[in-house]
Amino acid sequence: MSDFVVKLTDSCLQPYRHDSVLLIFEKEGVYLHTNAKRSNQETTIPGFIRIVERVSKKSSMWQQSRCILHQKKGEEEVTNFDPGYEPDWAVISTVKKDREPVPWAFSLPLSELYSLRRARFSLGRNFLVLTSRGGHPLPPLHFHRGGTRELLRALHRYIILDQSPVDGRLFLAYPHDSGALSQSFDKLHLFDDGGSDLVSRFIHDPYATTFGGFSKVTNFFRAALRPPDSPNKPRNAQDPSTQCDEEPGFELITCGVELGPRPDVNRGPPLDKWDEFLDPEGRVKNPEKIKELVFRGGITPSLRKEVWKFLLGFYPWNSTEKERENILRVKTDEYFRMKLQWKSVSEEQEMRNSLLRGYRSLIERDVSRTDRQNTFFSGNDNPGLTLLNDVLMTYCMYNFDLGYVQGMSDLLSPILFITQNEVESFWCLTGFMELVHQNFEESQEAMKQQLLQLSILLKALDPELCDFLDSQDSGSLCFCFRWLLIWFKREFPFEDILTLWEVLWSRLPCDNFHLLIACSILESQRGELIGSQHDFNTILKHINELTMKLDLQSVLRGAEAIYLQLIQCKELPLKVQQVLGIYVPSSSEEDSPESQASETQHLLGKPQAGAAAAAANSTRGPTYP
Repeated sequence: MSDFVVKLTDSCLQPYRHDSVLLIFEKEGVYLHTNAKRSNQETTIPGFIRIVERVSKKSSMWQQSRCILHQKKGEEEVTNFDPGYEPDWAVISTVKKDREPVPWAFSLPLSELYSLRRARFSLGRNFLVLTSRGGHPLPPLHFHRGGTRELLRALHRYIILDQSPVDGRLFLAYPHDSGALSQSFDKLHLFDDGGSDLVSRFIHDPYATTFGGFSKVTNFFRAALRPPDSPNKPRNAQDPSTQCDEEPGFELITCGVELGPRPDVNRGPPLDKWDEFLDPEGRVKNPEKIKELVFRGGITPSLRKEVWKFLLGFYPWNSTEKERENILRVKTDEYFRMKLQWKSVSEEQEMRNSLLRGYRSLIERDVSRTDRQNTFFSGNDNPGLTLLNDVLMTYCMYNFDLGYVQGMSDLLSPILFITQNEVESFWCLTGFMELVHQNFEESQEAMKQQLLQLSILLKALDPELCDFLDSQDSGSLCFCFRWLLIWFKREFPFEDILTLWEVLWSRLPCDNFHLLIACSILESQRGELIGSQHDFNTILKHINELTMKLDLQSVLRGAEAIYLQLIQCKELPLKVQQVLGIYVPSSSEEDSPESQASETQHLLGKPQAGAAAAAANSTRGPTYP
């Protein structure tokens, strides 16, 4: 039996020789970036890297090996070195002043290699980051004298490196002859307490799960980056050594696109007139103008009760006043018929209906803690709480497949606060859920997709910030999960949420404007994240502590400015165009060889020419002065 080990050792070591070990590859001039920012030590350490094949009947010997880190500073013993990554990946040994320096050594069996990422940080140096299947990245390696091509070619003899379709710098590792490829990564037991249990806890308690187990959440979503259509052999597997640029170092596949300057954006006043937009029969004469005004400045509080019913689809924009009266009558009857279904279930029946019992229990628990600081829901025996409970229980009858999932109470409470009407709030909730119901589905595919789309946008906007987050095992952006799940409900004060949601309900300037809002928040924290020596845990803590501290108008201005900056780019990558909804291929383009080649180029991170023309002519957005 044989196994393969990648080792980085201090340059003071002698050449590696052993009868049972075959040296496959060796390269000097490799620097380890320790990320030991909280200590006063050097952050780069010279050494060399080897790939060795050990022939042994006990190949697990290498699989059980750990990293051993040593450092000697002057004549004093150093024991408090922070390696900058997960503690269970490192064993820290001491250095006695009367002993020779003990070498640094990192070893990783290639069978345990999960991914390889090429990254470049702020000093312009290029790094290679290896990540184990346990989810822990080794410290970045800088090839000062080149050699990345040769290393990748050597690795390719034993493993397949499959380029990620969403990130040209990321390569996923597969053994050549392993049956593990038949398993989907999101089904592997990457967590001590089981992956399926994590998904279950996401569904029932997304807040506690999201902010209570983020290292596991990161692994879960990292697994989602693997293409789902290669069960036995990776499709389009490539040797990344052929992608590398000239030495020394290497260039990124997805080089940053020149976006041009970001324009200044001004917000407008709220929509404060309604009757002048109605014709004599009560039809809304110019819905697009109303949506533009709502996007630009929100809605004055006195008009929200009426306008929200149009934004959320309870009333059609072209309906007359008489038609709306009839709609209300029909919808009222329909609502109370559904409400009667669960109201008429006896206790004995409910004892034999575990699904209904589960929904009722979840709803009662969530209602008791939803927006209790708001006077409409505060205190005991508050009628607002009863309405909240009844509308959510009735929604379970309306949507049997989805039922109730934690977070829906957060979506309903602002609607109920504005309408203060049980029937109207229910039908407005169904309209809202039409937009976000996929967020709550058990597969979580929609949430994974949105996190990937957010990553695509952020990579186009700020590659350096993305590289920094990657270096701290935060590149999956899973700390944004709660933002996207319930549209920032827990991040802004209640009154700000009313404005934010009506802006998003306008669906301007694009359907994914909520992702641009997330980008705006992250970019507003850029200096704090990169400049304050944050690691994975403190990034998570910092993002969590932004709750109720964000300025909504500043965030909205930033998000709109980002949109304008992107659509004005002449070579905007195809994936970014798709996220923004500004790329619609013609029927002839969809079937043409050129279109297929264009998509292949995109998967390699190459921008598409002509994006500006499509973006500039897009009619989805509001009219900008």
